[in-house]
Amino acid sequence: MSMTDHGSITRATLAAYALPALPLAILTLPLYVLVPAFYARELALPIAAVGQALLFVRIVDALSDPVVGVFADRWRPAFGRRRLWFALAAVPTAIGAFFVFTPPEGAGVSYLIVWGMILSVAWTVALVPYTAWGAELSTDYAGRARIAGWRETFALVGTLLALFAQVLVPLAGFPGERAVLFALAIFIVAMLPLATFIAVARVPEPQDMSRKRLELREGLGHMARNRPFVRLILAFLLNGFANGFPATLFLFYVSERLKNGDAAGPLLVLYFLCGIAGVPLWLKLAARTSKHRAWCIAMLLACACFLPAVFLGAGDVTIFALVCVGTGLALGADLMLPPAIQADAIDVDTATTGEQRTGLYFAAWGLATKLALALAVGIAFPILSAAGFDPGAGLREEGGLAMLAFLYAGLPIALKIAAIAVMWNFPLDAKMQALLRAQIDGR
Repeated sequence: MSMTDHGSITRATLAAYALPALPLAILTLPLYVLVPAFYARELALPIAAVGQALLFVRIVDALSDPVVGVFADRWRPAFGRRRLWFALAAVPTAIGAFFVFTPPEGAGVSYLIVWGMILSVAWTVALVPYTAWGAELSTDYAGRARIAGWRETFALVGTLLALFAQVLVPLAGFPGERAVLFALAIFIVAMLPLATFIAVARVPEPQDMSRKRLELREGLGHMARNRPFVRLILAFLLNGFANGFPATLFLFYVSERLKNGDAAGPLLVLYFLCGIAGVPLWLKLAARTSKHRAWCIAMLLACACFLPAVFLGAGDVTIFALVCVGTGLALGADLMLPPAIQADAIDVDTATTGEQRTGLYFAAWGLATKLALALAVGIAFPILSAAGFDPGAGLREEGGLAMLAFLYAGLPIALKIAAIAVMWNFPLDAKMQALLRAQIDGR
């Protein structure tokens, strides 16, 4: 039995594969949360200019996903089409992160644009093959969930480390955002290449099951006709959109609606700790039912927990901590199960077309993720401003605070219910996936 046949991957191999997710996650939180405020405050750049620069960078980042996906599938070097791409991208990603996190005095918007583009493109070149690598490591229905569970657990640990750094670095005698970002940059520069080397050395290159190569237009047509994939990515967009609102508005909700900004850090730590704790629970439930049903149950849990948050007000931090526990547990499923289901949906394409195009499918996945987050930000802020909530302008009207609570918790419930409706009777279960693998393997 080969390592990829029935999910029989050792824990050492799983840990080696998952290890790079830790520094990649440490990179994510500061880039989206700390960097914009740092460039505006510490470097005295106009906040509008910083926002426009980051928007441009994210557009380039989004456009790079499909390009990287196509090349990651088409280029087949002897060292491996997944491992080589990931290995080549690790060092540029680390260097880009270092320069974005540690700008010199006097750095302007052009500095942020140049290094931001280098970081975002290198990061995409690393991430698309990395997720495709994980999807191809096992051909087993449950084994794919196990691999995703290990990767996302390491990612959650990395997110927690980035949160702890904001407390520990000042306690060590190095106050200020610059010191925190410098410490995180040094960690990424040291850890990402090392973790990549361990992964590349210890984890095998998956077997390429392609029997032919499709023209791009023909391949996109097959992707559009892959009904399980279309259904999954619709649910993923709805759920990602639902998650984008709380992620964008969390700090505002805690500081302005609950009137306790100091609680934000501990609440985030609680949330991500529960995310880690939830991973083994959802793995067990997925094994007993199915991956799509386990994900739906997790989304139902999140809906039930979000409902009280619509009505909370000043001082209700203890109740909101319980909300963070429930939604944090659901987070483990949100991170782990959709990519594992995506790997099964790719089997439909491979069996139909004869070409294994995991890179392109995960590039589309990344594009959907970025689109959902961009939509949440683009919709939330104008609605809040129109409703009378704009802290920068001193607006905190009661109607605006009510809208803040609705966008934070109420709208995500409706979006998650829509995602559940799409996924509840998803056609790909363990039996169907096994039949697809038999067809792909020529059994």
